[in-house]
Amino acid sequence: MKKWLYFLSIYILFINTSACSFTNENSATHPETTSLTVAAASDLQFAFTELAKKFENASNCHVDLVFNSSGTLTRQIEQGAPYDIFASANIEFVDNLRKKGKTIPNTQKLYATGEIGMVSLLNKSSHPTKLHDLLNPEIKKIAIANPEHAPYGLAAKQALESSGLWDKLQNKLVYGKSVADTLTLVTSGNAETGIVAHSIITEDMQYSGIDEQLHEPINQAITVVAGTDNKDLAIEFIQYVISNEGQSILRKYGFNSPDAVK
Repeated sequence: MKKWLYFLSIYILFINTSACSFTNENSATHPETTSLTVAAASDLQFAFTELAKKFENASNCHVDLVFNSSGTLTRQIEQGAPYDIFASANIEFVDNLRKKGKTIPNTQKLYATGEIGMVSLLNKSSHPTKLHDLLNPEIKKIAIANPEHAPYGLAAKQALESSGLWDKLQNKLVYGKSVADTLTLVTSGNAETGIVAHSIITEDMQYSGIDEQLHEPINQAITVVAGTDNKDLAIEFIQYVISNEGQSILRKYGFNSPDAVK
């Protein structure tokens, strides 16, 4: 009997120490999972990397981050990709998935609003400080994300249209698959400048913001994907994103807090 009780205690100890739990004043322990997979828009690559690491440290869980354009991630979810959470750069993608029954509706939250701006390498004297500078002959290629599936590309297109520049710049535009891919076109020298998310610029870049009145608000939403086995933990991750600490991290990388979480 003593031997049986010994092995039982070892088994219980193993279960308790390997369980994934996130504990704060509003959360409970969730021993059913040790991993969370988050599909996140490319503009979140720096902010969510830091945010997920802090959540991991608090929860003893592992968070897998998959970055891509919001449109690409939406198609993957529609096709059954095994994501637990979807953090989109545009609420419309989340809304569309909800209407198709691909998300858990009451988990949807606004978590940030984004900003766009023009970016160039530090050694580029032709860096534009206002949109009409893009007409400068020295600027031969301008990179933007594909507006068909990248929210920041759509915002860039809207800003150029509002400024009367969209048609004038057609022969200069090159398209990235995502906003991160768009930045690579600039850093690799394949474009003199690009219009990207404020959240992904680095210290070796020149950046000039674009008036937010020139494009529709970049309202970003997050939700739990339908069919997940990790619903409770996924909800806790979302609660962390919209918490004071999570919002502080997002603001650090150039995001604004939406009215819903201010």
